[in-house]
Amino acid sequence: MLQNRVLPFNKDEVNCLLVTLSQLHFAFSSSNPTGLSLRAVLDDSPESPLYHIENLTSAERGGSDNIRIGIFRDGLFYVVGFTIGSQRHPVKLLMDSGGGLIWTQCQPCKNCFPRNLGIYDPRVSRGYGILPCDHPFCDGDGRIYNCVNGVCVYDVRYGGGASTRGVASLEAFHFLIDRSNIKTFNNVIFGCSDDNRDIFFKNTDISGIFGLSMARDSMASQFSPLIHARFSYCLVPFIDAIPRPLVLRFGEDIPQLPPQHVQTTMFLPKPGSNYYDLDLLDISVANHRLGFHPYTFRTRPNGLGGCFIDSGALFSVIDSDTIGVNAYQAVVTVFEAYCGSGGLRRTTADPNFGVCYEYPTNYHDFASITFHFNGADYTVDGQYGHYFGRGYFCVAIITGNFGTVLGAWHQQNKRIIYDAGIGGLQFADEQCINDVL
Repeated sequence: MLQNRVLPFNKDEVNCLLVTLSQLHFAFSSSNPTGLSLRAVLDDSPESPLYHIENLTSAERGGSDNIRIGIFRDGLFYVVGFTIGSQRHPVKLLMDSGGGLIWTQCQPCKNCFPRNLGIYDPRVSRGYGILPCDHPFCDGDGRIYNCVNGVCVYDVRYGGGASTRGVASLEAFHFLIDRSNIKTFNNVIFGCSDDNRDIFFKNTDISGIFGLSMARDSMASQFSPLIHARFSYCLVPFIDAIPRPLVLRFGEDIPQLPPQHVQTTMFLPKPGSNYYDLDLLDISVANHRLGFHPYTFRTRPNGLGGCFIDSGALFSVIDSDTIGVNAYQAVVTVFEAYCGSGGLRRTTADPNFGVCYEYPTNYHDFASITFHFNGADYTVDGQYGHYFGRGYFCVAIITGNFGTVLGAWHQQNKRIIYDAGIGGLQFADEQCINDVL
């Protein structure tokens, strides 16, 4: 049962929630021309950085059933923690299923944001290398980076104005797979960023982003041969403490869920998109189904619209520019009616949200929200569908005009499985505090 607890809250964090939304790869970071990439495009040359991963023997791999990474929470952000390089430099990166590039700040730095941990220095790592300009990621019509003055570089922009630039690189990643064992993978492609602007997680332990999307340079794509194109996590509620790291699981390490408890919705192919796009048909609030037209949340002719799931977006977004109706306004109107029927008093205590109310003592009757996907109903309990401040609560939904996003706040206490092998998303309710390293 939800108690009247206050979540530690930094308004700067919430003002820049949408880290991965409207991600633009400018100039030489062109989109994937083949649309959804369910598997990494592997180069069979021994010089390819992906060759090492693809051609590991079973013994060298150590078995694909125990690839896992610790998940931590830094303020309102869920991050993965591991070490890189021969010097085993610790990094914490935002866990981002909506972004592709894996990157961390690097010395020497042109523009680096302040953080609590030191900055990785590739000059002192024996395993560091630069991605060659003739690599498919940096050469040809399908490139996602660009060769400038003989160096493979990238320039990635995020919604809200944040950007990162640097050198496409190779390095050893060391994952603590349980409390005493470390697994090392060499020649992982990542971004060594020395020019970072308007980054919103400054003054934290976070040094970059851990991309898990369908983009070719993401962790999910690079490791696809080992992880069977599957990864999974379970996020502890934000109001609860995490005494031990949670687990980002891959491949055979993902728990088998009872068939009667798991639901599956297939990814919706969307040309040019690397997101995990979903076919959202309708929405219910407090068991009241709004009755949207099935095509309300489809992609519009201008390329905007649609729906996708994104662990890097803190709060869910409902599109206000859907065809024929303002879906966001329709949803919050039902929330307003529900809360109004309970005699709750509106407040403007938090400008980040459109619908907020004073929080009476011992009030627990919060409305649930259900996202009706094609083939599956994703229900968020009322206690996880609201944000709680000092003496008030808000419907944890943000308006936007680029599409609808299922963010991390609506993923609390859910087992989420991204399975590109079957081409779908699986989910089930779970007590995530039990899924720890």
